[in-house]
Order: sequence, then structure tokens, then C-alpha cells
Amino acid sequence: MSEVLSLYVARESWVHQLHPLTKLSLAGFMLVGGLAVPGPWALYIFWALVTLPLAFLGGILGKLVLSTIRVAFPFALSVFLIQGFLWPGGTPLFKLGPLSMKQEGLAFAIASTGRIVMVVSSFLWFALTTRPDQLMVTLGQRGFPAGLSYMIVATLQIVPRFQARANAILDAQRSRGLETEGNLARRLKALLPLIVPLVLSSLIDVEERALAIETRGFNYPGRKTSLIAIQETSCEPAARVGILICAALVIGLSLWLR
Repeated sequence: MSEVLSLYVARESWVHQLHPLTKLSLAGFMLVGGLAVPGPWALYIFWALVTLPLAFLGGILGKLVLSTIRVAFPFALSVFLIQGFLWPGGTPLFKLGPLSMKQEGLAFAIASTGRIVMVVSSFLWFALTTRPDQLMVTLGQRGFPAGLSYMIVATLQIVPRFQARANAILDAQRSRGLETEGNLARRLKALLPLIVPLVLSSLIDVEERALAIETRGFNYPGRKTSLIAIQETSCEPAARVGILICAALVIGLSLWLR
């Protein structure tokens, strides 16, 4: 599948060959671990022992790490600045003018950043290793409502679609002589010619996709068939149960430690 339509990266790996529900269970386990594991540094240990090896096995380690940093860095920076310098009370570590970095605020920022990294990386790992069409077919075969399945798949596709459309509009505006590089004022001036076509084209795309799925019998109540064959090994159902049990154990351990 084209990377323009999704975040999916085609690889001949063991992870890519897993059933979509198995990968969804693994992503859910990573998400639960990121939210439930106590302590600021335990989150990063969990990320290094679970998420990174799964990304390595899928051949997407570099892309996952870079994408996670790009998404999480703005949030992490704001958390460190706000919580570190504006934490009420606490133990000062160093001063920067009238403000001081608090030890408690820094610990909270480290833990919050770890949770952000876990949430982002679990979503990206699933999106990078799972084809959206296979996921939608799988959810339909398991009895999920068609509307809910479409919402899940559309969520995986919205970011790359917006990026591709924004790049196309930006190239078109540049070919017409619009200056998009330079100082901050020039870049802000170029935002309006980019945002207006992007919003209008997105609305048109929504209407076109709605018409397309209706012509393909999206709301037809009868049994649907698919050209895509979803392969599943005999041990994967038991593996999914084991993953869910591990997630429950992580939650129980977290509650006991707290």
C-alpha cells in the first residue's frame, strides 16, 4: 500500500505477517504498560524492553524512533519548561533568572514524557506494521460495525493524507511564485495560501470518499466478501489471550506497588 495513503511500511518481517488483531493486542499491551507502569524511569525501561525489540523485529526501528521523537518532542519540551520551572514549592536544582528548576517538577516531567513516548510509539508501531485495508477487513469479519471500522482506519490514514495534500499544495503555490522560505514573517504570510486550499480540498475529499464507499455497498446489510485473505496461525488466538493476561498483570502490579 502506498505510504501516501497510510503510515504502513512494507517489510518482509515476522511482525508484518502477524494477524492484525494480534498486532492490535500488542499495541494495547504497550499502551497499558506506558500508562500503568509506576516510576519515572520504569517507563523508559519498559519502552526499551518491549517496544524497541518489536520495532527491530519489524524492521522499522529507525523510522519508529525518529517519528516518535518528532511527535513527542514539542509536548516534552513544554512539559519540562512548565512543570520544571512552575512547580509549586519543591527543591530547587538551579536558577534561571527569577525562576528555578524544581526537582519534583523535573521528575514529573520525566514521567509524563515517558508516557507520551509510550502512547505515541505504540500507535506508530501498529500503524507502521499493519495495512489499513487488512485491519478493516479483519474488524468486519469479527462483527465490528462498518462505521466503527471505517473510523479506526480513517484515523490511521488522516495524518499521511494531510501531509501529502499539504506538500502538493505547497509545491503548487511555489510554482506560482509564492515565497515560503525565509524569515518568520514571510513564512507566516505563506500560511494563508496553504491553509485555505488544504481545508477546502479536505472537505471535498470527505465527500468523494463518502460517495466511493456507498457505491461499494458500505452500508449493505448482507454478507460481504473480500479479495484480501487474512492469514492467522493456530497459536495466535492463544497468544492474544496471553497478551491480555500480561496487560492485566501489569495493571495489577502497578496498583500493588502504589
